[in-house]
Amino acid sequence: MIISGKARAEPPASCPGPALGAQGAAVLRRSAPRAGGAAGRCEQDGAGLSSCQRFPRPPPAQRPLPRPGGRGVRTAPRRPRGPRRGRAPRPPGHSPAMERAAGEARPLLPAPGGSAGLSSPGLSSAGAVFILLKSALGAGLLSFPWAFGRAGGAVPALLVELGSLVFLVSGLAVLGYAAARSAQPTYQGVVRAVCGPAVGKLCEVCFLLNLFMIAVALLRVVGDQLEKLCDSLYPKETLSGAPQLPPWYVDQRFTLSALCVLVIFPLSVPREIGFQKYSSILGTLAACYLTLVVILKYYLQAESLRLTEPPQPSRPSSWTSIFSVIPTICFGFQCHEACVAIYSSMRNQSFSHWVTVSVLSMLICLLIYSLTGLYGYLTFGEAVASDVLMSYPGNDPLVIVARLLFGISIVTIYPIVVLLGRSVVKDLWAAPKRGAVAVSEAHERRSRVALTVTWMAATLGIALFVPDIGKVIELIGGISAFFIFIFPGLCLVCVTGTRSLGPRKK
Repeated sequence: MIISGKARAEPPASCPGPALGAQGAAVLRRSAPRAGGAAGRCEQDGAGLSSCQRFPRPPPAQRPLPRPGGRGVRTAPRRPRGPRRGRAPRPPGHSPAMERAAGEARPLLPAPGGSAGLSSPGLSSAGAVFILLKSALGAGLLSFPWAFGRAGGAVPALLVELGSLVFLVSGLAVLGYAAARSAQPTYQGVVRAVCGPAVGKLCEVCFLLNLFMIAVALLRVVGDQLEKLCDSLYPKETLSGAPQLPPWYVDQRFTLSALCVLVIFPLSVPREIGFQKYSSILGTLAACYLTLVVILKYYLQAESLRLTEPPQPSRPSSWTSIFSVIPTICFGFQCHEACVAIYSSMRNQSFSHWVTVSVLSMLICLLIYSLTGLYGYLTFGEAVASDVLMSYPGNDPLVIVARLLFGISIVTIYPIVVLLGRSVVKDLWAAPKRGAVAVSEAHERRSRVALTVTWMAATLGIALFVPDIGKVIELIGGISAFFIFIFPGLCLVCVTGTRSLGPRKK
């Protein structure tokens, strides 16, 4: 290499700069990054000598850049490249290992705001207890005195009730644990994620059928209470004994339809389950008032209606008679369909806190059901009707108020059933469209209102034109066993094991 006509001098091998041309300047500096955090600088003078010196690498924002074409104004320093679009900047000292460790400390349950129309976590413990109570305190409260008599006495019935309560609380605990492990905000979603798609599809179908029949039964019970209330306010006979045609506005078809449109529908439209905590407080107080009336009537009613001696069972207790009341007791304590949605809406979703809420709710239900069943059975014995209010005089003011408030108690349960039914329908509808994008808020509101109107119209039509709902209630009790015993047991087996119940993939 020749520089200015003089002898060539090769730069050392460590120099990163290329060989100089014949028209090289007297002094040329070139810097380039090197491994190890330093850059090399080559200097060549007019004698053709070359040397490399080591110097610390400057920060990226202040690194000197070459002049374009060897002359002109220097370009602006390059800005440091920020994080990729859509990704948060990593803090100093961040590493993939730390990211994996942080993932283990994240909450087990994500915010379910976008799933099945449920609310974001924010439900207090008291609100969760009241909603869980209202999911359990329903039409079964009226039939507990009859169940006590059918079991052969108060002692066998209480023993069966306590034994069933152990399995009921265990099922609630298992479902809460499975919901945390699967990160699903609905009952059917938990079963599908834990037990596999086949069992999940069976659960969705059974769940939808059970909820629909429960809604029909609730409207039928409300209609009966309205009819009895109207009969007590507007007698069908005059003082002379002649039949009297009641006004048109006390007809059951009109009163129940008006109640559904004016009261039940506004409570059923909201998508947040936390909204029901206010109406659930009123419903729980109404159920407590019914229990108080049954207790007071035992001590204050007329001697002609009160038994002079404790009721004696006409037949000895047998295993058949004892086990025959298990469906009635389980139907009374049934709240498992709503427990996953309630757990997903809770602010504190720790497992120990959920167990505390479940045990507290079931103990309150146990107290209310036991007192109602015991004092109703002690008052009328085995002659008690399946609806304990039917055994009291229709013109009793306390009974009229109890009938009215219990109707309100049933009304507050129906919106919870509608909410759960909407979630199942949406899951079944969205099953073939797993990869679909999220719908807009307006579209979600329209679909929610349409589903609510369709659900209420179908259940109201069946409740008005089907006179006997007894067979439907028996079918409800049979299907409820799946949600109280079978599905929670399958979830426990699958969560504690390593395999699901779905088909094996080859």
